[in-house]
Amino acid sequence: MQRRQIEGREYVVAVIVERGRSAAEVLAELLPNLLAGLRFGKGMRWNASNVAFSRPIRWLVALLEEAVVPFAFAGVPSGRVSQGIRALGSPELTIASARDYAEAIAAAGIALAVEQREQLVLEQARPLAAQVGGELVAEADLLREVANLVEYPLAIRGAFDESYLRLPDAVLLAVMRKHQRYLPVVREGHLLPCFIAIANGRTLDVDAVRAGNEAVLRARYADAGFFYDADTKRSLSEFTAGLSTLTFQEQVGSMLDKVERLKLLTPDLADLLGMDAAATAAATRAAALCKSDLTTQLVVELTSLQGIMGRHYAEQSGEPADVALAIAEHYLPRYVGDKLPSALPGIAVGLADRLDTLVALFAVGMRPSGAADPWGLRRAALGLLQLLVEKRINLALPEALSLAAERLPIEVTEEALRDVTDFVTRRYQGYLRDLGYRYDLVDAVLAELSYDPFAALQALQTLAPRAECADWDALLDAYARCVRITRDQPARYGVDRRALTLEAELALYEAQAQASARLAAQPDMAMLLAMLDGLVPVITRFFEDVLVMDKDEALRRNRLGLLQSISALTEGIVDLSLVEGF
Repeated sequence: MQRRQIEGREYVVAVIVERGRSAAEVLAELLPNLLAGLRFGKGMRWNASNVAFSRPIRWLVALLEEAVVPFAFAGVPSGRVSQGIRALGSPELTIASARDYAEAIAAAGIALAVEQREQLVLEQARPLAAQVGGELVAEADLLREVANLVEYPLAIRGAFDESYLRLPDAVLLAVMRKHQRYLPVVREGHLLPCFIAIANGRTLDVDAVRAGNEAVLRARYADAGFFYDADTKRSLSEFTAGLSTLTFQEQVGSMLDKVERLKLLTPDLADLLGMDAAATAAATRAAALCKSDLTTQLVVELTSLQGIMGRHYAEQSGEPADVALAIAEHYLPRYVGDKLPSALPGIAVGLADRLDTLVALFAVGMRPSGAADPWGLRRAALGLLQLLVEKRINLALPEALSLAAERLPIEVTEEALRDVTDFVTRRYQGYLRDLGYRYDLVDAVLAELSYDPFAALQALQTLAPRAECADWDALLDAYARCVRITRDQPARYGVDRRALTLEAELALYEAQAQASARLAAQPDMAMLLAMLDGLVPVITRFFEDVLVMDKDEALRRNRLGLLQSISALTEGIVDLSLVEGF
């Protein structure tokens, strides 16, 4: 303990000395926790340590310069010995020092960086595609996946029977990408009867690997052809009844029950969206068929084709083109950044589908908790928001949610509807912040306009640049003075113009009346900011020349009422009290 003088006063202080430790000691403590913190969608346990990891851990290399950092994880001690490619017998690789690691790994035929492996895939695969007069289709996600499945990529071109080209490209590509992770080859947009497989290691028997991959793909395409032929013997509408065997959620019924709700909800939404009779009819028919392909054999086998095969089977069944398109597009967007529906029928069905899902599952208590979201409600909420915002659609969410609630076979409480609204609003907060908008401006706008996401975005787009101007603080401060002095008042007071005798209060009264009238005719952010800009000098003069809290109660209430009317100008547009600096 010590006595010390701090800012002219004497204090008793405790002096604690924490001596430094070597980096190796600190790392030995940190690294096990680092490994334990890695999380995987699916883990496994394989020994008495009971540690869960994506695969059994067989060795650990941990070096600080030439020294081994000593620790153990999952019962495996750290060392300096790694292992090479399994196809070569997993030879031991002794790493002399940390700086030698990359060189030793490269010498063992392993491309260490995923970017390097991606480049190797492209460098090998593109010439193979060109040899048959085609072009490689290497989507970024698939390219990254195959690069992460190998240590050193070896591209091998295989082929399949041309007869399978009678199947829709979507089917061939789904099998090729999802099941086999093959890269397709196209010519002028049409799929060629070949593929590029990415094997692991430079020393493999290319012919044997090719033959094995061709055999696997041939079997999968034979299955797909069988399912497709069976499906096309019936019209799409004939599959709808089978939805009764698929449970959506036990308390709200089957997928067929959901479709029946969508058939009723979609025309209601079409009316709110201002769709014409033809578009509404197409949307309603699409709603009736939008889930029918879920009972087809091909979609049962390849669930990623839902909607895609629905469109194809609808066209095969003679349904109008706009109906078939809406069946496919009602699933869009599937994720943030995905493409959006191109036509209103698909938008209407997509909105109905997401609204029904959100309200139904919140009503029965199926709400996301933490990172767990097995029903995909966050995705549904974001899809709903993307449709409204990116397609520039004004829609009152509370009204739309209430329409969805009316169609459900269970009671939906007001609390459940509020919870859905709050859930969607929280997703929208994150969405807008990800677009780069200030958190306080987002909160201020959503406090008044969360019920209409597109209107909220429009308001934010106007407010954000204004809040960066040099005179913003003056505007905010002038408005804030009106709010601060009145927000604790127990009532809203009227304003008697005859009681306004001072020039400053008369000027504010006239300016406020003009601002209110103009905002009534155009209640948006642009008009609000223009009116507040004009009020700044008038408000400033009012507070300089007028004693608001006068001893005379009538005068005081009249002046408070005037300031309350200024405060109320932002209602329904923005809550400026949530903005930084208020």
